[in-house]
Amino acid sequence: MHDLLIRNGTIVDGSGSEAFVGDVALAGGVITSVLPAGGDGDTVTVARRVVDAEGHLVLPGWVDIHTHYDGQATWDPEMTPSSWHGVTTAVFGNCGVGFAPVAAGSQDYLINLMEGVEDIPGSVLAEGIDFCWESYPEYLDALEVMPRVMDIAGQLAHGALRFYVMGERGADHAEVPDGDELDRLERLTAEALEAGALGVTTSRTTKHRAADGRLTPSLSARDPELAALARGMRRAGAGVLQVNSDFGDDEFALMRGAAELAGRPLSALLVQMDAWPDRWRETLAHIHAANADGVAANGQVGCRPIGVLLGLDATVNPFGNHPAYRRVAHLSTPERASLLRSDATLRRALIEDRPDDGYTRWIDYALARTHEFGDDLDYEPHPDTSITARAEASGISRWELVLDLLAAGDGRDLLLYTFENYSGGSLDNVAEMLADPHTICGIGDAGAHVGTICDAAYPTFLLTHWSRDRTRGRRFPLEFLVNKQTRRTALAYGLADRGLLAPGHKADINIVDFDALGLTRPRVVHDLPAGGKRLEQRSVGYRHTFVSGVEVAADGEFTGERPGRLIRGARPQP
Repeated sequence: MHDLLIRNGTIVDGSGSEAFVGDVALAGGVITSVLPAGGDGDTVTVARRVVDAEGHLVLPGWVDIHTHYDGQATWDPEMTPSSWHGVTTAVFGNCGVGFAPVAAGSQDYLINLMEGVEDIPGSVLAEGIDFCWESYPEYLDALEVMPRVMDIAGQLAHGALRFYVMGERGADHAEVPDGDELDRLERLTAEALEAGALGVTTSRTTKHRAADGRLTPSLSARDPELAALARGMRRAGAGVLQVNSDFGDDEFALMRGAAELAGRPLSALLVQMDAWPDRWRETLAHIHAANADGVAANGQVGCRPIGVLLGLDATVNPFGNHPAYRRVAHLSTPERASLLRSDATLRRALIEDRPDDGYTRWIDYALARTHEFGDDLDYEPHPDTSITARAEASGISRWELVLDLLAAGDGRDLLLYTFENYSGGSLDNVAEMLADPHTICGIGDAGAHVGTICDAAYPTFLLTHWSRDRTRGRRFPLEFLVNKQTRRTALAYGLADRGLLAPGHKADINIVDFDALGLTRPRVVHDLPAGGKRLEQRSVGYRHTFVSGVEVAADGEFTGERPGRLIRGARPQP
């Protein structure tokens, strides 16, 4: 007897092969058969439950390998926002930040680092995490206790490891680990991987700073320290080496050397930065060269601009540094919006008498790349629609236009600043990244940047924008996009049991009404520990989501089932 039979759906199986209409049967948490309609195989007719998926897509559950749920996974069994978007496997511990190992008394530093690098309020983390562990294996043990709506997996963060081994010296870039410390780095790396970490992650970008302004601890690590991590990986025979770097000078060669020493795959974030708009192509060329030389490497890419959302309640408020605004900041959002529309004296001060400081200058610069974010949720806005361009065309101050847009209605509207991946004013460069055979989908940063960036919804956007809705350039077949976000991401981290609708594979499945599939407008909510705020963006069109054959969500609502578990010990092939 089968547990579930999904009938008459349009099956996009994750392999990249052409979609077909057919049935999927499953039992005991795994897929037992996938049969095309009218095929020659044995037809499944009996199951405890039958779901008619006619007119709907049947897809593998999304595998998101770049999240930052390191803290949230200890308190939130529903793993939102990812679970609103069909994600059935989430991997965190990316970019060299995490919460294990941790010595007694050093929790505040790790919170400070995560707050600065990933924009998760320290008060949220301090209240939400109980730090009932010290070692990385103990952290995994703590994660394993809680059932969830999805499977999770962790990676060992270089920043946390360095601080644990070196103490306060670990946050000082003038310091290097001595011989004993290098031995500990190697041993603890192997220990974490042998306990089930999927990788080791490091940050090599000057964009990453702790909340107190200090650069991320792993930024200046050189050959001896990276070699210690690599030897630990080689010793364990496991793990992916993941890096977020500006990739200047010899950076890629340094990380490739570490991956070669480890004998493990390298996964590098691939992002277009305005300061070096073509550097991503140079990095991608290095990735191609590494693979040609037998060193497994991939680039993690996004699918929309990395967009900072500006608003009266968002972390980035264009007027947040203005003394006149601060005098009304205590009011409710609708009350503030009303005043910003009606109080001529307040408006004049905000528009004409702005503070002359770095924050104002940054916002002033950003407005040339900032757009009204309306009901159409345009993530590929034309440069002519920027705040600066519109204001110049209308003969008004751009600050007046920003004020009018943010003060409209109840004051909860947002603006989209296309921060990265948008130097040319379109997503053509992103299309080039997505099309490359050596890239995988990532960098949605789910669980992070909670008040500024709202990209956890990217699997839903990937499907809708790039196969159905894009009007300004190239689109991709559904089969290609599904493969990119399921089987490709799964195999990159050694998760060979999922991301594919085929017999013997894990029964993680989404049934999607593709015509209705879409996103809601982002909004600010206060639902984190300590009343912390975050930007929330939900989806429509996911009819059913199954994890290990158990339905966890139906039509946007959780069922209360929590079959998700901690993944341990995957072995991606180098």
